[in-house]
Amino acid sequence: MFIEVNGAKKQYGTGEAAVFALDGVDFSLEKGKICVILGPSGSGKSTLLNMIGGLDTLDSGTITVDGEKVTGMTKKELTKYRKAGVGFVFQFYNLIPDLTVEENVEVVAEISDNPLSTDEILSALEIDKYRYRFPRELSGGQQQRVAIARAMVKNPKLLLCDELTGALDTKSSRSVLNFIEKINSSFRFTESDRFTQ
Repeated sequence: MFIEVNGAKKQYGTGEAAVFALDGVDFSLEKGKICVILGPSGSGKSTLLNMIGGLDTLDSGTITVDGEKVTGMTKKELTKYRKAGVGFVFQFYNLIPDLTVEENVEVVAEISDNPLSTDEILSALEIDKYRYRFPRELSGGQQQRVAIARAMVKNPKLLLCDELTGALDTKSSRSVLNFIEKINSSFRFTESDRFTQ
């Protein structure tokens, strides 16, 4: 299995105010597969993605990605793991407003060990014609594709998308999900996404 999560627990607060964001979560995912995590707001979907992506740590349980045990890694090891192996697409795109589409993608490519071609990624996401535009000159769907391109260009083993279609209408949501399927078949990332249900 590419991803294995066993007995994952994460608690916020103590005593009567304690909330378990994760309470004994188990699941596994094969390499190259797309996984959608469904659940109501506050059910721990983002928490789980953050744990798999090495942005936060479990209270107990284990997470293994591509044979690497993520739980127990030092801060330095987690930084290396995120840099080399994980692409994030956040709910709020976090694009750099003073950089063009191309520059927003290339800034990540420049710090990656084995980046993909910026031209190839922009073309695959059909945003190459917007490469010299700034984020403020793009629609929400176009900004989202830039965020996806930025995550993909680093050539990660794993692409984590938080509320990928949360801010989009039905038509745009279908379009983005079709692109994710296309990306997966073309570039063979393993992808995990969370959706509020």
